[in-house]
Amino acid sequence: MRSSLAPGIWLLRTFSRDSCYRGFILLLTFFIYTCYHMSRKPISVVKSRLHQNCSEIIQPPNATHSPNDTTWCNWPPFDQDNYKELLGAVDNAFLVAYAIGMFISGIFGERLPLRYYLSAGMLLSGLFTSLFGLGYFWDIHVLWYYVLIQICNGLVQTTGWPSVVTCVGNWFGKGRRGLIMGIWNSHTSVGNILGSLIAGLWVSERWGLSFVVPGVITAAMGIVTFLFLIEYPEDVDCTTPQHHGEQEEKQGSPEDPGYNPYGHQEGSLEASAGWSKEPSAQPAAISFWGALMIPGVIEFSLCLLFAKLVSYTFLYWLPLYIFNVAHFSAKEAGDLSTLFDVGGITGGILAGLISDYTNGRATTCCVMLILAAPMLFLYNRFGQSGIASSIVMLIVCGALVNGPYALITTAVSADLGTHQSLKGNAKALSTVTAIIDGTGSIGAALGPLLAGLISPTGWNNVFYMLISADVLACLLLCRLVYKEILAWKSHLSQGTGSCVALTHTQ
Repeated sequence: MRSSLAPGIWLLRTFSRDSCYRGFILLLTFFIYTCYHMSRKPISVVKSRLHQNCSEIIQPPNATHSPNDTTWCNWPPFDQDNYKELLGAVDNAFLVAYAIGMFISGIFGERLPLRYYLSAGMLLSGLFTSLFGLGYFWDIHVLWYYVLIQICNGLVQTTGWPSVVTCVGNWFGKGRRGLIMGIWNSHTSVGNILGSLIAGLWVSERWGLSFVVPGVITAAMGIVTFLFLIEYPEDVDCTTPQHHGEQEEKQGSPEDPGYNPYGHQEGSLEASAGWSKEPSAQPAAISFWGALMIPGVIEFSLCLLFAKLVSYTFLYWLPLYIFNVAHFSAKEAGDLSTLFDVGGITGGILAGLISDYTNGRATTCCVMLILAAPMLFLYNRFGQSGIASSIVMLIVCGALVNGPYALITTAVSADLGTHQSLKGNAKALSTVTAIIDGTGSIGAALGPLLAGLISPTGWNNVFYMLISADVLACLLLCRLVYKEILAWKSHLSQGTGSCVALTHTQ
């Protein structure tokens, strides 16, 4: 008598070959960008170790410094009174280089094989992250070394985002893009959490390992990327997803699937996209100006500038804020800061789910930004009054701050990069993603810099700056929100008209 098919095998057979490959690519790109963010996080945890109040630390028995020396435990050159400005300069070196490099990276991402581009970027990122930590073991105390390493790391890390978004865009159609990418984009928060936890293991002892270990893991993932990444579905004989606009040349009505309320340019962008109407012609890479003219790109780019300003200020300064205000240890502050990223995972998934259901990307972002502003005020005012309130408020703040940021950098970028005006030219996705994230990275550079300059005047002023940025991000989406509301009204009125017509017919 033959035995029945094993339950596990039965379950595997329910997935098609295409589904298995798509799941594999989603998982691989998730791990890839998790490593990118994991390697960025240690600096925020180690900050509190580079400069601290040495009078509260028991001096070693063989100490050669004066008992009244309150800087003996600090790491030069960050032992000076202007240490916040110096730490801000180190952050800004990375972020300015990242912002500048991002605009260039998208152009290279369109023209080079993604597998080689990503692999090289991860290997170099792992190298520069490790070199920062090796400054501890090599006993380097000059500021220019750490600034130079951060500049190089910022440039090579721009290889990541346009490449992984383009790869995912190649494999997934419009469908439930918001939900899928909301879940997938949790790699940002997962990477921050892992980076904080790994850095926290060595921050109080040999802080150099807080950088070396993530650097080695990132480089190892670069080798895995080279061995296993598949750029296009057709490379393994899988079905190519149909992108919005490949068969439709008109915008369509609001009840059509995949309707885009952001408008349609007359004459489209055929020239800028390099599109030929000959069936055999392959679309060329889109120009920078052509990508910028896609409806919605400018608004979402500027909105992301302010949203990312808030998110990256938390990324780089939250552990130090908790360390200074709540008086936790460096490790405890780093661990507690991970709750902001836990909230970010929830916020990204919720934003994607809601925007898919409502077909309102801009409105979803706007509502979350409106709610984020008062929550930031409440966290600063009451968040450190107790551990329970701190945990809850950090999670809620993380969800409301990172939700719009996650939605814009993933689903919105993919929507605009496969906009109908491009007539199926998916090569534009890398450039569009680079424009949006590059503009956002300007905010990512400004946020930590402003926090470093403003924090000596009091943390309250830092939070007022963050609240103002949230409000500006919200205002920049007003036009798109208005268009989405008009689209919903049109959809409802047409649906009502159909019901009336059906009643008269009966």
